[in-house]
Amino acid sequence: MNRELIAAIDLGSNSFRLQVGRIVNDQIYPLDGIKEAVRLAAGLSPDRMLDAASQFRGISALRCFNERIRDYPPEAVRAVATNTLRVAKNAPHFLVQAEAALGFPIEVIAGREEARLIYVGVAHTLPNPHKQQLVVDIGGGSTEFVIGKSFQPIKLESLYMGCVSYSLRYFPEGRIDKRGMREAELAAQKEIQTITHAYREVGWEEAVGSSGSAKALVDILELNGLSDGGITRGGLERLRTLMLKAGHLDNLQLEGLRPDRLPVLPGGLAIMWAIFQEFGLERMTFSEGALRLGVLYDLLGRYHHHDLRDATVSAFMERYGVDMLHARQVTETALAFLAQLDPASCDEENVDRRFLEWAARLHEIGVSVAHSSYHKHSAYILGNADMPGFSRMDQGRLARMVLAHRGKLSRIGALDPDSPEWRLILCLRLAAVVHRARDGRGLPPLRLKRDGRSHVVVADAEWLRNLPLTAAALDEEERQWQTIGLPLKVRVERAASRSPAGA
Repeated sequence: MNRELIAAIDLGSNSFRLQVGRIVNDQIYPLDGIKEAVRLAAGLSPDRMLDAASQFRGISALRCFNERIRDYPPEAVRAVATNTLRVAKNAPHFLVQAEAALGFPIEVIAGREEARLIYVGVAHTLPNPHKQQLVVDIGGGSTEFVIGKSFQPIKLESLYMGCVSYSLRYFPEGRIDKRGMREAELAAQKEIQTITHAYREVGWEEAVGSSGSAKALVDILELNGLSDGGITRGGLERLRTLMLKAGHLDNLQLEGLRPDRLPVLPGGLAIMWAIFQEFGLERMTFSEGALRLGVLYDLLGRYHHHDLRDATVSAFMERYGVDMLHARQVTETALAFLAQLDPASCDEENVDRRFLEWAARLHEIGVSVAHSSYHKHSAYILGNADMPGFSRMDQGRLARMVLAHRGKLSRIGALDPDSPEWRLILCLRLAAVVHRARDGRGLPPLRLKRDGRSHVVVADAEWLRNLPLTAAALDEEERQWQTIGLPLKVRVERAASRSPAGA
């Protein structure tokens, strides 16, 4: 198993960031990260010269990074610099000192290359990268726009506007007034108008924000009850009103507002508002993926042109020593039961089918910790591990299903009785029961059907008579489902032959 460490350094216009990742089976698991609020763009003079103070902050940050990665081989590290070092006239002089401090070469990348790498990073964190996405990344000195699908960017653009430069220009010394806000918004809209028509023609299914400004906005909007999730048009309007009422950054009292983001918040808000206006957006989700993750995947040198979650599940199975044959049998039987309840689940892209398949493949990863209560260990791992491609909500769903696949159902009694998750849990529990002997018996002669709020398992009498432990386990299933008010009935029928579950 390949377990190499690689590192990406992002010399942004607002922050310098180091990201260390571990390669496991061609997947990257973020391992360590360091962020320094350098605000390089704040040191850029009108004639585009970096002042001594900003250069000093940058060199100091890179010396810290060097301590973390100094023993890495050159091919395991990639450092990229963005907008401020693209435009600063004295960038070459600064880069000589910067490379000496970091101990590795630094590439100043073009705006569209920055956009491409941002998209690669974001795409590797999306639960469904096969949707067409509009990705927006508001940086300190530039904003990148990408439309992409299935790990491939379709349109790339970088515009010369950022949260640092706009905050300095339109909100001097932290003052926030209607005139400055309106001028900042109009200036941003004017920039965006140069790409609006072309981007609208291509279109997108979902808008995604990445990096610091989007992160700050989503945190503020959600923690202060200004949005019902993500970045919304209504939430931005309410935040805009609060900021104008405050009149100055020092007067802002907002939950989730970090001190290092405060000086650049007004510029970031103005640009985001202009983006919503020009692209007609109502909502934008947030992705943790960004330039540094894209650099890591670029460094890895290969991309996954399929659902990232499948690769993650396979990597987890290998990492935790899963019994592959048993996992495959449980998975096939669980999916066969689901197909009986819901024929639509035969579609391989069916969401419920996907989650049931993943849960079945991973239900025993906790055995690597201890066999006793292994389902609890499995659930803990799934709920807390870094799982590329899975959102925290996705991981929570998998963890619940795996926790409930054996033992007391009351553990997840808080789950809505009408949730479709119960149906998936039932399929997984029954599959685990009939394959407990690990004897490779294949699909069992059982039929599963729904009867109002109840479910019925129809078993072949002759088959069940020869399996007393399975019969006892099915009796216990009846009792467990009764305790949560979702009855399961086991019906035994005599027949010359009975179709298997998958027939």
